[in-house]
Amino acid sequence: MLFTRPLADVLSLGRPLASGDSMNRAVFTGLVVVGLLSVPGAAMAGNGTPVNTGSANPLTLAVFGDAPYGASNADTAAFDATPAFVDGVNRDPEVSLVAHVGDLHSGSQKCTVAYDQSVADMWTAFKDPLIYTPGDNEWTDCQKNKELPGSDFGGNPLPNLAAVRSIFFPRTGYTLGGRPKQVLSQAQVGTGTDVAYAENVMWQQSQTLFVTLNIPGGSNNDADNWFGQSRTQAQTDEIAQRTQADLDWLSQAFAQASADGAGSVVILEQADMWDLDGKAPSHIADYKPFIDAIAANTMSFGKPVLLFNGDSHAYRSDNPLMPGAPCVVETGAPDASTKPCADDAYANQAANGGAYDVPNFHRIVVHGGTTFPAQPLEYTRLTDDPWAFNPPSSSSFGPFSWERVQP
Repeated sequence: MLFTRPLADVLSLGRPLASGDSMNRAVFTGLVVVGLLSVPGAAMAGNGTPVNTGSANPLTLAVFGDAPYGASNADTAAFDATPAFVDGVNRDPEVSLVAHVGDLHSGSQKCTVAYDQSVADMWTAFKDPLIYTPGDNEWTDCQKNKELPGSDFGGNPLPNLAAVRSIFFPRTGYTLGGRPKQVLSQAQVGTGTDVAYAENVMWQQSQTLFVTLNIPGGSNNDADNWFGQSRTQAQTDEIAQRTQADLDWLSQAFAQASADGAGSVVILEQADMWDLDGKAPSHIADYKPFIDAIAANTMSFGKPVLLFNGDSHAYRSDNPLMPGAPCVVETGAPDASTKPCADDAYANQAANGGAYDVPNFHRIVVHGGTTFPAQPLEYTRLTDDPWAFNPPSSSSFGPFSWERVQP
């Protein structure tokens, strides 16, 4: 199902299309309106509308992820430093939107409802809207040996994901943060099992279509079976259903961007789909459907597409969909410096049978927590200026420019 009419028309008017519109548009609009009206106050309240095609002002986001991290359950240094980090983001006069790309704790810390709620409670201090997409450590990895002891639900990923949804997505179609923003959720307009994915959202402002996808890093779209046992039907079904939901949502996002004449697309997800992490290329082979879809949609769209992910922790700016593209990665020093890096992401992708040449794509891996305070909490400050035409570089691309900030 593709978006055949700019959603802003539907969301702003809150009524069906006129009788003169084509049947396929009327049917789709009906689906959108029904989905929205099922959410109390959805189409008529909140910070803006989900799809604002008239917005053309510069927008600045603070994007971070893989935080707060601890080396163990007893290591609360980064957690304790998070309120000051939130305050630092709040004091940034340029930032008006915040995004977290997953992983609320490390792979050596347990998964509990109480911990997730404590992070959510801290996040209420963000004065701006907060977008969040789940990472592997808060649900798919809860069953792993390093996280399992003390984890709720016996480490079972499915109820842990349900808990994440109940805590971080309490109002379908709204963000977190001090000024909740309206977004369009897949739970509002999806069909079949796609309706389960309240965490998949999109919104449009500053002539950019933003979309989040639940693609957890490391474990659930690769060769790691739950609890280290034989693959279960529950895991098989989870992977298949979420993969299809993500692909459906990505297609709908690009269709929406094209229908509205958006100037760019930003994708936010957790997995570093090009990082081997010391393993064989086959370990990340199951990310190929996502990479294929991103590449195909980006080429068809023909305008700048920027992807943010976390997962691998080291800041990186590159284009893994183009051979020989410039690449920089952080040195590991706390001064946030960078250095040139090899074109290994493209090589890892090619090893899985996918070789592309997509020049209108760029990827940023946000710095993630490892050891605090040796590696301070930081965010990437992204400026989206629809009037800018920046040449591709390690810190700019089309309407986008960015820098690392340690508040």
